[in-house]
Amino acid sequence: MNTPSNPLLDFSGLPRFSEINAAHITPAIETLLIENKATIDNIRHDPQTPTWQSFVQPMVDANERMSRAWGQVSHLNAVMNTPELREIYNQNLPLITQFYAELSQDQKLFEKFKQLRASTEYETLSSARKKIVDNELRDFRLGGAELPPEKKQRFLKIQEALSEHASKFNDNLLDATNAFSLLIENAEEVSGIPEDVLHTAQQLAEKDGKYGWKFTLHMPSYLPVQQYADNRTLREKMYHAFYTRASEYNATDDKSGQKNWDNMPLINKILELREEEAKLLGYKNYAEISLATKMASSPQQVLDFLRELAAKAKPYAQKDLQELQQFATEQLNLPELEAWDIPYASEKLRQARYAFSDQEVKQYFPENKVLPGMFKLVEKLYHISIVPADSIELEHQIQYWHPDVKLFDIFDASGALIGRFYVDLYARSTKRGGAWMDGAISRRRIGCEQGGSVVQIPVAYLTCNFSAPVEIKGKPRPALFTHNEVIVLFHEFGHGLHHLLTQVDDLNVSGINGVEWDAVELPSQFMENFCWEWDVLSEMTEHVETKESLPRALFDKMLAAKNFQSGMQMVRQIEFALFDMHLHYDFDPHGDKTVLQLLDEVRDEVAVIMPPDYNRFPNSFAHIFGGGYAAGYYSYKWAEVLSADAYGLFEENASSSTAGVMDADTGSRFKQEILAMGGSRPALDSFVAFRGREPQMDALLRHNGMTA
Repeated sequence: MNTPSNPLLDFSGLPRFSEINAAHITPAIETLLIENKATIDNIRHDPQTPTWQSFVQPMVDANERMSRAWGQVSHLNAVMNTPELREIYNQNLPLITQFYAELSQDQKLFEKFKQLRASTEYETLSSARKKIVDNELRDFRLGGAELPPEKKQRFLKIQEALSEHASKFNDNLLDATNAFSLLIENAEEVSGIPEDVLHTAQQLAEKDGKYGWKFTLHMPSYLPVQQYADNRTLREKMYHAFYTRASEYNATDDKSGQKNWDNMPLINKILELREEEAKLLGYKNYAEISLATKMASSPQQVLDFLRELAAKAKPYAQKDLQELQQFATEQLNLPELEAWDIPYASEKLRQARYAFSDQEVKQYFPENKVLPGMFKLVEKLYHISIVPADSIELEHQIQYWHPDVKLFDIFDASGALIGRFYVDLYARSTKRGGAWMDGAISRRRIGCEQGGSVVQIPVAYLTCNFSAPVEIKGKPRPALFTHNEVIVLFHEFGHGLHHLLTQVDDLNVSGINGVEWDAVELPSQFMENFCWEWDVLSEMTEHVETKESLPRALFDKMLAAKNFQSGMQMVRQIEFALFDMHLHYDFDPHGDKTVLQLLDEVRDEVAVIMPPDYNRFPNSFAHIFGGGYAAGYYSYKWAEVLSADAYGLFEENASSSTAGVMDADTGSRFKQEILAMGGSRPALDSFVAFRGREPQMDALLRHNGMTA
């Protein structure tokens, strides 16, 4: 087999990550742009009546090559960010953006899709292909295909600028996060912080040639300090640094004074451009554009949904806060509860009320038990098997972007390979924060010269930012996860299964492709429910020292504490969702009101905790300014209604199944009607096909302990 010298142009198998370097990127993108433009040009000028095979399929083939190559570059930029890679990425980003923006405006292609939609062939297409054609017509309109030439040019400029600003937003956030560190040399000042966290902090200090403990704003360091540090001054310093990231408080690099990291100017520009984009397309606001591809029908419907949820949750949140304040005053000598006291006081109250701590539970969740336990669950539910990938892939070694990365294979009941996924679990300075799933390769059926066809195996990335394994007293110890981190892992794996277990053969609606954004969280949030089942947890726990499984008594305490402060947690998410929707619905980016003032108004309406004035949360709200959740952050709560209600069927069927909630019959139904269908039909249709009715909010409230 002839292997291309440029690894980004090799689509024969898995990405060749260890061979990719920055010098490969521009030549690969230039080559693919030339090839794609030639293909599109041939299609555009084809005088024949457009058909699926002569018109749609060639575009799918060409665009997949581009998306796979650029997807590898984007992935590396997110997980192995270096100055050189970032520079090349940002040089090529406008070219990619321009290509897709011009494609979505191409009047001739738009007309050909209209012809295909009106043809007799359309009626013979599968439902998945009909959905693709309909989606394309919608997306051409949203891409500006119906605009006059002068407005098309402006629309293109807007897309390029938005893409550039989003990338800069994420770069600023990563740089500001990495720029801060705090060295503590006095042991008394780190009192209360767990041993493993201190050990890692000590190693970081030693790498700098210093004595003491070095703390950073990466979650495995920041969060334990907030939860456990008895030193209130330390908690406040870390809180201030975390919530002023990428703001005017750290706008420049103290060493050079050259790097402007303040994201607020970018936020204002992004909002102005999104509003202009909406007006160009004939929409009143950007929220209407966002919802054109979602289940929700209007911004007002979303606002009504969020406020209905807030009305039910806020009394519970107020009760949560009142109890916390009373405890902090009486037990912790904290009569004035500040924002940097909340996680600390909450952890102390949890320990006092339920007689356990997150740190105690963490000892029972080593990585080498959690991953196999999670795999065992889905193997039972979906009649699949998951094993580590073989070290040899075709004619070359499987390649990884970092030594910590692992690859796993999924086989169906017949032993056929149906999916593969990479797992990258640990935080590092070159990786952006958070956790996410992304597709590396999507399932599709590819025609062969012999007249047959083969199915392209889907591949996914599962990325998290957990604590890495450490060596304590000369002995290696596996990574330990908090229960919350286990939930995050299950969440991302749910996304992964949606991508990997699809049975749809057309790429544009296979896996998560084509799924409405406010339904895409259904499989991920659905998976979270299993983290509260004894039959699941008992199979995936082992104390890191005693090797004992999680005691049932400790699990019962965890279960009793499941809805601890659930009211406060829910109104916080509603606050973010309302802020996002109002920003893109009825906020005037040219008006006198600032983004921070709008957030204050939202907080006055739904929040129970008011942060200090210096809090700059919007500056790190990457979901909506650096990602794809603009006017869509509500999706988490919207899909949580779907996921809780879907899980309700497992709960209902558990009593009649020897497997309980791990009932394979219900699992097969969920796999068939939700996971396998991908975006080939409306998400509501898939939900109704599984549940037998439309979704109801009752299960969500019940799962959060918000029922009378």
